[in-house]
Amino acid sequence: MKYLHTMIRVSDLDKSLDFFIRVLGFVEQRRYVNEKGRFTLVFVAAPESPDAPVELTYNWDPETYTGGRNFGHLAIAVDNIYDYCARLMKEGVIINRPPRDGRMAFIKTPDGISIEILEREGSLPPAEPWLSMPNTGTW
Repeated sequence: MKYLHTMIRVSDLDKSLDFFIRVLGFVEQRRYVNEKGRFTLVFVAAPESPDAPVELTYNWDPETYTGGRNFGHLAIAVDNIYDYCARLMKEGVIINRPPRDGRMAFIKTPDGISIEILEREGSLPPAEPWLSMPNTGTW
């Protein structure tokens, strides 16, 4: 058995690609456009994990997606969670669960899918402004 990928449906492909590629730092691996089926698949992955891509499924006909929290979450590891979260905030990303413990934070994609951000090497010492930052919304 081999794990292939995780699929999430997205409502705005351009917005989702901007989020995953420019904001998070993923790379686009491949794209499949099916005009007859009226959908586009774009596979993106973290640079160090090309064998664990996320399939962004965009259905051309408008749909409303709910229950992003029911999906669970995607998880990525970063070298410095404080620096990474600060960069995300500068991009306008809400840190739903700040890294108060120096180890874990949560954000959401434009479609409400939770992403867990983990410190790659254990935990950083607790530090402000993260230590006293409250949760925002759900994660």
